[in-house]
Amino acid sequence: MQQISKTDVASAQAGDAKALELIVRRIQSRLYKLSLRMLADPDLAQDATQEILIRVITKLSTFQGQSSFETWSYRVATNYLLTARKVLTKDPGLTFSAFADDLFDGLADENAAAPDDHVMLNELRLKCTMAMLLCLDPPHRAAYILGEVLEFEHVDAADVLSISQANFRKRLSRARKQVQAFTAQTCGLANSSAPCSCSKRLPAAMAIGRIGHTPSAELSDAPSFTDVKVAAEKAAFDLRTAKLQRATGPLHPLKDYANAVLKLIDPPG
Repeated sequence: MQQISKTDVASAQAGDAKALELIVRRIQSRLYKLSLRMLADPDLAQDATQEILIRVITKLSTFQGQSSFETWSYRVATNYLLTARKVLTKDPGLTFSAFADDLFDGLADENAAAPDDHVMLNELRLKCTMAMLLCLDPPHRAAYILGEVLEFEHVDAADVLSISQANFRKRLSRARKQVQAFTAQTCGLANSSAPCSCSKRLPAAMAIGRIGHTPSAELSDAPSFTDVKVAAEKAAFDLRTAKLQRATGPLHPLKDYANAVLKLIDPPG
């Protein structure tokens, strides 16, 4: 990940259009990844990323260098994802119980299950992994994504969320316990005796439109289903949930937001 220097930020704050463009291009992928993990919907994540970049540009003059620019940009992004009405009104309010019921509905038996080399197994794995986090309320979801998925240092994650390190650790611990318990009870990749497996779930997921019939472009760089399955089997049981949540690949955005966003807003100066 390319770091953004204080010189680049100072130049952008002074009205240097090229420096501002450099900053936007360097942060857009990481902010899209955060948005996608928080929202589990590529279309919503794209809209959110553009709105966040606009906020970063319009608030750039308030950055004073007390933290890294990366931390500051994540703070702007997380604040938007946790407070923006257009985001909150689209949150499904999913629960682990309701999600489990949906997963178990229509599971195929062994004879009707999809083969292990089915190309859409990975699509299902990825979308299920991300949708699972929607069962956490947004504050706990943000803490889990920052601390467990993106592996922020606790001091930086607390800074991003504008809470104390003690509160962050408590929030992360509660979220981690819920996600680990749910994964262990339901996911065949984490626990071979769990009732749901991607191969058993795939026929129903495709039939009811939970996933399409071709892989999503934004998920194309993710580790393969086989690689993730092997990695999970080799990991200690209490680490499998984290490994599964992190095995999404870079999640690069399909759109270059820099030109579109910079055309909407005059550089600060």
